[in-house]
Amino acid sequence: MTRRACFWPILVIEIVLIVAPLAISLPSKANSGQAMLDNFHPVMQPASVDETVAYFADFQALRSLATGGLAASSEIPQLFSGLATTLHMSEGQVAQYFSTKYPAFAQLLEAFPQLTPVSKNVGPGLDHFAPLVSTMKSNVTNYAQVDGLPNFRLSIWLFEVPGALITLFALLGLGIFSRPREGGAASS
Repeated sequence: MTRRACFWPILVIEIVLIVAPLAISLPSKANSGQAMLDNFHPVMQPASVDETVAYFADFQALRSLATGGLAASSEIPQLFSGLATTLHMSEGQVAQYFSTKYPAFAQLLEAFPQLTPVSKNVGPGLDHFAPLVSTMKSNVTNYAQVDGLPNFRLSIWLFEVPGALITLFALLGLGIFSRPREGGAASS
């Protein structure tokens, strides 16, 4: 095997190192990866994740309120009817009494029918977000390590620059850039 023949495999490998990242769209994927890291940066800071976990724990209490609210919503007409009968008032008078004496409670009672669709979503919503919050909490350190890497947009150059330099070396070894010697072709 001649000295020149040793450079052909090197040339092929290095061309693959240059072409493969482009073929798999590494530049655009690296750009997207860096954009995602940049966008998640404020969200994945330890204090922000701790705040998210604390809010989520607080929102867990809404599950029982939503469940109770759904049940109570269906009982409101009976409540007014029962109070009207017991107090010897009309249901309108009971509603007026609540509005005058207990305005916040009256507003709550009025809002219950509109809150029913929302209340139905509280439990499933909390169940849906539980893995997200758990994943955030368990990946703060992993995120910090990945975020500490050099900008992903530079990763293409880890393939392209060495690939180009070694390709140039292989081409020089193959005599592609050399001039033929006087008296004949370039030596092998």
